[in-house]
Amino acid sequence: MAQGIAKTKKLSQPKHKEKITASRKKTFMLTTMVLPGAIWLFLLRYLPMVGIVMAFQDYKIYTKKPSFLNNLIHSKFVGLKNIKFLFAMPDTTWQMVRNTLGYNILFILLGLVISVTFAIMLNEITKKFVAKTYQTLMFFPYFLSWVVASYFVQAFLDPTRGLLVHLMQSWGMQTIDFYNNTKPWPLILTICNVWKNTGYSTVLYLSAITGIDASQYEAASIDGASKWQQIKYVTLPHLKTMIIILFIMNIGKIFCADFGLFFQVPMNSGPLFPVTQVIDTYVYRAMTTTGNYGMTTMAGLLQNLIGFIFIMTANTIVRKVDSDSALF
Repeated sequence: MAQGIAKTKKLSQPKHKEKITASRKKTFMLTTMVLPGAIWLFLLRYLPMVGIVMAFQDYKIYTKKPSFLNNLIHSKFVGLKNIKFLFAMPDTTWQMVRNTLGYNILFILLGLVISVTFAIMLNEITKKFVAKTYQTLMFFPYFLSWVVASYFVQAFLDPTRGLLVHLMQSWGMQTIDFYNNTKPWPLILTICNVWKNTGYSTVLYLSAITGIDASQYEAASIDGASKWQQIKYVTLPHLKTMIIILFIMNIGKIFCADFGLFFQVPMNSGPLFPVTQVIDTYVYRAMTTTGNYGMTTMAGLLQNLIGFIFIMTANTIVRKVDSDSALF
């Protein structure tokens, strides 16, 4: 009997080794698939974090050896001195913080409502060709740069050749010099942001809707639920997790503005600064004027630290209320 057990062990050992070998091969293949993304993440996301040191230095470019590492080593350490330029002019500081927060809150709320609405509408279209056409047309602006978009806007708003200006003249209305008048720009910037980014968010929500089991809609229909009731009690509850995750991620960027939107679209017009000046454009203009890279690095560090705090806070609140919908 002991001999039989020994033989069984000897026979099972090669099979066990084969399983281990197969498992290692599978792990190796999966690792090689992840490797390009991991290398990209390390080179473009983690390695540049060494430059955070610039936020605490009076960064200078040395002409003898103008390498980044040499400049970093020999630049003078100044501590938190670089943070002062953000608060040097209280009126300007309040203006850019107000604009950054105000626009981002508006963009987040509008983006959520409009994107979910369009996703539900696209899902209700029965003809696939029509649905795909609408989806492509909505998604296309996302791939355009703000430089290109700014010329589209200028084609409407140019004070001499703009389409909207010509229409106002033909209707006997008083024309507006859009690039010197601050009143219409909060609306213009909001429309531009919605036009460019709604398609991307809509696709994300639409992918979540298409993953809902069709039998749930059939059961709701059999129970006599109307189309609106199906959306309210089937579609929206399934979208809740996606909505919360995207909301948390957007909250993390609440102190970061889209530079292209606020710099390129208004054509860097000085009279529009009261409604277009945000933290990113202020830092860029300060850097081009003073050439102080330490100040700009400190501003970016502050934005990301505040964003990190916002994400952690929002995620903690969501986890306590509904742990399944938390980001982590």
